[in-house]
Order: sequence, then C-alpha cells, then structure tokens
Amino acid sequence: MLVNGTDLIDTPILSLQTGSELARTAKPIINPHNLSVIAYEVTGPHLDHHPSFLRVDDIRELSPIGMIIDSSEEFVQMDDIIKLKDIYELRFELVHKQVLDEHRHKVGKVIDYNLEAGGFVIQQLSVKRPLLKSFNESELLIHRSQVIEVTDHAIVIHSKTENKKALPKASTAYVNPFRQTRQTEAINLSND
Repeated sequence: MLVNGTDLIDTPILSLQTGSELARTAKPIINPHNLSVIAYEVTGPHLDHHPSFLRVDDIRELSPIGMIIDSSEEFVQMDDIIKLKDIYELRFELVHKQVLDEHRHKVGKVIDYNLEAGGFVIQQLSVKRPLLKSFNESELLIHRSQVIEVTDHAIVIHSKTENKKALPKASTAYVNPFRQTRQTEAINLSND
C-alpha cells in the first residue's frame, strides 16, 4: 500500500501497551542514498530527550489512527544510532527539491512523495511543473526507477525521449518469390 509522505507528518504515535498517545511525528529522516525513510523526528510533552527519534523498524503497524509501537522505550536519541546521526546531519529535505532531467533541464519541484507503508521506501515523487510547462501537465508522478542521481540541490531523472525505431533498410536486390517456390518444389521432388 502506498501512502503520501506528507500525510505522515503530525501523525500520532500510540503505545501498544497503554493505548495512549506517546508523541507525534515532526519530520521524516530520509536517506538520500536509497530514497527511504529511516526514522521520524518526534515531538511531545512526554519525551525525555529533545530531539527524539522513532526508527521505522520499530513501528509495528501503520493504521488510520496513527503509528503503533510497543512502548516509549522505542524512542531513541541521535547518538544512540550512528547511521541515524550521519543521515540526520546531512539535513536532506525531499519536499521542495528541484527535479532536473539528465540534460539538466528543469522538470519541476517535489511537492510530495508516496512511500511503501511496510518498508518506508519512497516509490514515487509528485512533482509540480513550472508555470510555462504546467499548461499541459500541472503535476508529474515520477517512479523511483527513473531517478538517476540525488544531489544536495536537485534530483536528476531520465528524460522523456521518444524511441524512434529504425526503418528497415531497403534491399537493392530483387527477389523473385516464384523462383524460390520452384526451387523448394525441385528439392522435394528429388528427395522422393
């Protein structure tokens, strides 16, 4: 199931043990190397440390009422997980990132993204087109397979190119179809 990434901001985080709200998501921590959400920065009055994070591996279920986890022990600090700290310090923001094609022409800006609810892997980017190009298409959906490169300033994708099939080269030799049939018949007669 695909979920809009921006819909998961300010989502309640509920405890499986108590059934109460422990915190809310503030912003996603996105790994730009593989376009996946690895954690969410969380806010709330019951947290012991600021900033606190919830790793996506610790989310038991994503339901209409919020994210369900075992307990408040699932919240971690930045120094607890080295990989989380390294990605957090990149300060990568996906929304409002420029999207360019492989020829470095502007395609638009990311306004949202769709991620797989089970693995939190970003599957599609919703891109708002520039004003002059928005007359034909106001938004584009770009699949992750089209992404070539993710940089600090832009996301580079494969450009739309029309594949033109090469026309078969005209043969200069004249082939007589009746002659080929007779040769086949002659071979069949000699085999009898």
